[in-house]
Amino acid sequence: MAHFHDWFGDASLYVLDVPLACCALESQEAAAERPRTTPPADARLAVVLSGTITHAVAPAVRQLIDSLPGRPAVLAFGTCAATGGPYWDSYAVVKGAEELGIRIDQFIAGCPPPPEALTRALEEVRRG
Repeated sequence: MAHFHDWFGDASLYVLDVPLACCALESQEAAAERPRTTPPADARLAVVLSGTITHAVAPAVRQLIDSLPGRPAVLAFGTCAATGGPYWDSYAVVKGAEELGIRIDQFIAGCPPPPEALTRALEEVRRG
């Protein structure tokens, strides 16, 4: 079961963190105090991909995003999610979330990025 967070506490943006590797420590820290909830059917959604995406989990990540209503904003949180990071040349690693065939709305640089960087990026998504 996916856990969404009402990120700003005002029902303006519901965020699903997909914790894939070490950047998840920072994204989950950012989400720790945010209320978990089930978004309404017409909610504005964002998905945070935090960490290394391997070829083994890529189909499940893509299926999760495709299963959400509408087109959620997708954020690549950290160098690994954005480009494959230091593992870009590994046979097992996707060289960035765009290789999943989805549009990435925000790339958040860092290894790992600080939690505040995620909130800043989500503020941009919320503003549209």
